[in-house]
Amino acid sequence: MSRYISFRDFDWTLLIFVLIICGLGVLEIRSATAHTKFAGAHVRQLYWIAAGLGGMFVLSLVNYQVLLERVHWMYVGAVASLMVVLIFGQKYLGARRWVKLPGGIHFQPSEWVKLVLILAVAKYFAEMHSRDLSWSDFVKAGAIAGVPMLMVLAQPDLGTALTYLPIAIMGLFLGGLHWKQAAVVLLLAGLAMPLAWHHLKPYQQQRLISFMEPDADAKGSGYQVKQSLIAVGSGGLFGSSQESQTRLAFLPVPQTDFIFAAFAEGHGFVGAMGVLLLYFIVLMRLTQNAQTAPDRAGTFLVMGVVAVLAFHILVNVGMVLGFMPVTGIPLPLMSYGGSSVLFMFLALGMVMNVRMRRFVN
Repeated sequence: MSRYISFRDFDWTLLIFVLIICGLGVLEIRSATAHTKFAGAHVRQLYWIAAGLGGMFVLSLVNYQVLLERVHWMYVGAVASLMVVLIFGQKYLGARRWVKLPGGIHFQPSEWVKLVLILAVAKYFAEMHSRDLSWSDFVKAGAIAGVPMLMVLAQPDLGTALTYLPIAIMGLFLGGLHWKQAAVVLLLAGLAMPLAWHHLKPYQQQRLISFMEPDADAKGSGYQVKQSLIAVGSGGLFGSSQESQTRLAFLPVPQTDFIFAAFAEGHGFVGAMGVLLLYFIVLMRLTQNAQTAPDRAGTFLVMGVVAVLAFHILVNVGMVLGFMPVTGIPLPLMSYGGSSVLFMFLALGMVMNVRMRRFVN
């Protein structure tokens, strides 16, 4: 380790808030899975958090400039891992998203691909010689995120594929996006919507329809959203001690996608707002680290993490409250799942990496 690098420069305040969110998640997973076949999931979540912490500290010591120099090889590896999933991945509910590793562990490569995309986009925009964003920059940035995105869509996993977009969008925005360019892209995206609709799987189309009209099929495609809204509403101001929606299994997958609804039922509006405040503090702390980054690449890297985290929170909470269609995007640090937890801690490791080198010449 360089003599200029010290764990005294580690963002311990950020880590404390992250661990508080993780702790609330573990407690909610324990409560939501008690007396179900998923009982004990909170213990496995603790193992993943411990592994994530270890990975975060290790990654914080590897100079992010070294990672940026080798990101092209990492990108090739990321695309190859997604190809492995498409060919040899475990099929569950009609989708191939996981690779089974020794010991019965299921690994989801599409999660770690986000790390590679953050690095790739940061490297591309940091090396731009011109401050003006050209249309060729649009195409190149779109290709960087678009190739793995199309491969994840083929699994099919629409939710995870959408999480790649904010990385590219953040890069374009910080790279000098003009409002005219944004208007043209939005117009083209709007014109492409009908074509994209026909390429969606039937269940994906049904999710979008049920999002717009949840009462049309309250016992079918709209069931998850309706039960989620009931759970959030029954929590009231300070929470319901009965937690009937969660404990009686009306609320689907309360330990993963709908953990925020389960938490809101048990802790009410006050508890739910408290969690959102914790996330806000984490996002602001990350943004502060981006502002103090030693170079342009470090700023892009940290803001890429901010983009992914904010997108996850926005879509998951919006989904729970009926403002977003159900896409299967987990709530970072709280939802049960090893791949998601590891990604988040490794992403934080890259942030710490940048922060610890902010005074290095």
